Amino acid sequence: MASFGLFVGSVYGNAEHVADECRTVLEKHGHSATVYMDPSISDFEKADAVLMISSTTGQGDIPPNLEFFIMDLRDKLPLMNGKPFAVVGLGDSSYGDTFCGAGKQIFEVMLECQGKPVADLFIVDAMETLEPEAEVLPWLEQQLPKFES
Repeated sequence: MASFGLFVGSVYGNAEHVADECRTVLEKHGHSATVYMDPSISDFEKADAVLMISSTTGQGDIPPNLEFFIMDLRDKLPLMNGKPFAVVGLGDSSYGDTFCGAGKQIFEVMLECQGKPVADLFIVDAMETLEPEAEVLPWLEQQLPKFES
């Protein structure tokens, strides 16, 4: 079974809550999963599979707790060599052009690091749902076979 790294960008705790729920699902399926709120490049490198979960803040920005980590990834570009990843972007579509800006940026960085996306960026709109985990958990269950192949 895989060792998942769940890298979380959260301002008010929604993304962190979703990550905790995802960890439970992954562990139920026999995987190990660690949630990182203040990650390092070494945390990233040791994960067999990567799940990024981030809200968007400001004008499409990455939350402060994940911002410097993403900058480090951009600067150092630790190659994932086809390691599977997925990105969940939490946002509010009333913000227009900056909607889910953090998720979009993170997805691009994962591609630059040569990760293998198991799915397109999964976007959860706060205008549509108040409980993002209700959308993310069934989606994660669907993606698990892709992480394992």
